[in-house]
Amino acid sequence: MRNVVAASWVMVGVVLGTASHICAEDWSRFRGPNGSGIAPAGESVPSEWGDDKNLAWKLELPGPGSSSPIVVGNKVFVTSFSGYGVDPNDPGKLNDLKRHLVCIDATNGTQLWERTVAATLPEDPYSRMLGEHGYASGTPASDGERVYVFYGKTGVLAYDIEGNELWRVNVGTESGPMRWGSGASPILYGDTVIVNASEENQALYALDKKTGKEVWKAQAEGLGMTWGTPILVGEGDAAELAIGVPSEIWGFNPKTGKLKWFAQGMPENSFCASLVTDGTVVYAIDGRGGEGIAVRAGGKDDVSQTHTVWRGKAAGRVSTPLVHNGRIYSISGGTVLCLDAATGERVYQERFPGAPVTPAEPPGGEGGPRMRGGRGGRGGQDYASPILVGDKLILVTRSGLTHVWQEGAEFKPIADNKFASDTSKFNGTPAVSGGRLFIRSDKAIYCVAGK
Repeated sequence: MRNVVAASWVMVGVVLGTASHICAEDWSRFRGPNGSGIAPAGESVPSEWGDDKNLAWKLELPGPGSSSPIVVGNKVFVTSFSGYGVDPNDPGKLNDLKRHLVCIDATNGTQLWERTVAATLPEDPYSRMLGEHGYASGTPASDGERVYVFYGKTGVLAYDIEGNELWRVNVGTESGPMRWGSGASPILYGDTVIVNASEENQALYALDKKTGKEVWKAQAEGLGMTWGTPILVGEGDAAELAIGVPSEIWGFNPKTGKLKWFAQGMPENSFCASLVTDGTVVYAIDGRGGEGIAVRAGGKDDVSQTHTVWRGKAAGRVSTPLVHNGRIYSISGGTVLCLDAATGERVYQERFPGAPVTPAEPPGGEGGPRMRGGRGGRGGQDYASPILVGDKLILVTRSGLTHVWQEGAEFKPIADNKFASDTSKFNGTPAVSGGRLFIRSDKAIYCVAGK
């Protein structure tokens, strides 16, 4: 399928290495620096928290969302949706659907501003599967001067830090065959915003950060059923843009959108998680078959035989894995799997204390066993991805129960935490900045910090 990729380069002269106003402590995109989920060196957050412990502040949100918060300077940004699909028993009217971008003071939790956008219709109608994540699933991205959001069929929008809308660009209004809605987040490269518009147009887009004009578009049928956020491998002129698609891993030139290489992936008809990288190798864990693969970036055309480092059994679904210190941590169904990054061999596999034991889902049903919601099945009920702060791994589960455990070759639980007063879904991955941990639920955003 990769040979149908057609990249159109509309503009030239993309400037790389443009000065950024992001500082080392900022968590400026989905899963922080390059989507790694790893907090900058020196960061530290409490191991324990709750409604009456290490809670610095809490702010009610205008609606639910599976997007994650980001932090730029002293501002937190998070998206939500309202008006439709909030109550599964009474979804309401589709033309009432709205998205919200909220800006919050990171120190005290004061809402600084909110921008509301009506949905471009027709949108995907509410269904059980779309209801699992909702209509605000893309995490914002920021370069310190602007904030970029992706609202699916409503498009990509840019705001300045004070909340003034700068531009709005449509990247397609189509729907995938399952009508599961958008899930990918924008990322930044040089002077461009890159978006995976798989659901909307089976395409990757690069847009000029200042104007929203199309720089390039890479369209391919093989991008269908792909919800992962792209990652960058390498730096500067050597950087490549990598993404996992059904059955393959693709590597692009991020300056032109031209496909450089591809490798055989997992034999699946969808790809939900994002790739992760150690800077040289990309790792993918996704699929009902429970497989993982490691591919060395670089090369030309089909690199399946020359660049595949390993492939083997590995449990994972919606949650994106984390790689650090030569180990990969993957989450599925209340269980953490630790693999040796060099070989793919299992280091340990352990169930989290307090994780509910649920029966396996039957085959079939909406989305099949790979994408079913609720609490059954082989794990996919938890959407958030693990993050690493210092030597502590942190995972927020959908119920709000958050596991903290020690990084290393042995499974060493540290604490389980929960905001008992909040019974809504927790789908977002936490953000870390300035010694503070930011966790969002469908109802509120929380700031955890030591006294």
